[in-house]
Amino acid sequence: MDERIGKLDWAEAMEERFIEFAARCGEVVNALPETRLGKHIAGQLVRSGTSPAPNYGEACAAESAADFVHKLAVVLKELRETRVWLKLAIRSKCLPVKRLQPLIDECTELMNIVAKSIVTAKGSASSRRRR
Repeated sequence: MDERIGKLDWAEAMEERFIEFAARCGEVVNALPETRLGKHIAGQLVRSGTSPAPNYGEACAAESAADFVHKLAVVLKELRETRVWLKLAIRSKCLPVKRLQPLIDECTELMNIVAKSIVTAKGSASSRRRR
């Protein structure tokens, strides 16, 4: 039972981290300039940057190991896309690197965690099939 509580605490902490990431992406969206490019980046970033949080929640409620891996893969895909939009906002001089680098760093960290979780889940599913 204690092991399950530990997993729930970790999952809840990760969900909170994803929600905070989404909120920070929203702040960036609101700070982007009202130029044609700024609006385009804002539209894309609001979708990709807020998507990982609910998709992570769905992964936590997955119906099978394969479903869990699939839903985490969606989270990873959205994080990758978000990181590209954040980098484009810097490169196109919509917002300064000083403002966006901490969010890019968090995005990269979340990507690493999700990627490792996918590898672990695939390994666990594979070892269960061999039994």
